[in-house]
This record gives sequence, structure tokens and C-alpha cells, in this order.
Amino acid sequence: MPYFVYILRCADGSLYTGLSTDPERRLAEHQAGGKKGARYTRCRLPVEQVWLSQPLPDRSSAGALEWKIKHMSTAQKRALIGNGSAPV
Repeated sequence: MPYFVYILRCADGSLYTGLSTDPERRLAEHQAGGKKGARYTRCRLPVEQVWLSQPLPDRSSAGALEWKIKHMSTAQKRALIGNGSAPV
């Protein structure tokens, strides 16, 4: 089952990065604001998905990409969103 890494833009303009096997379901969980959504996004609703990776073969590779993106500066994340490609 492929994994995806995604970036959400929150209502306050901040960016949230996560991973999922079903990005549409996960976005709906974030938008619902319940316990299935991330604590970070619950108080920053509404959220919108602004970036989605290509399918990744396993959780390990998705986790590595998520970690890399989470450690980028905000400017680097905005550039990633702008050009739509995954970091190397």
C-alpha cells in the first residue's frame, strides 16, 4: 500500500506536514477537527491541502520524507509548495 506525505495550510497561515495511506480521508479528519485530526490543526481550522507527494512504497520512506520536510524552514516549505516537486 503506498504512502503519501502532504502539507496543509492552516487558517493562521502556518503549515502542517503529515503522512497517510489515504490523503483524502486524512484531510477530512483534519477538517472535522475531532480526535482523529492532529492536535496542531484542531485549533487552526479550516485547513487546506497545498502539497502532496508522489506515492511512496512504504512507511519508512514516507517517514524519512516527512522528517526532511518538517525540518525545512518555512521559506523552503513555501518554495516546495510553489514548484510542486519533492525535495532530494
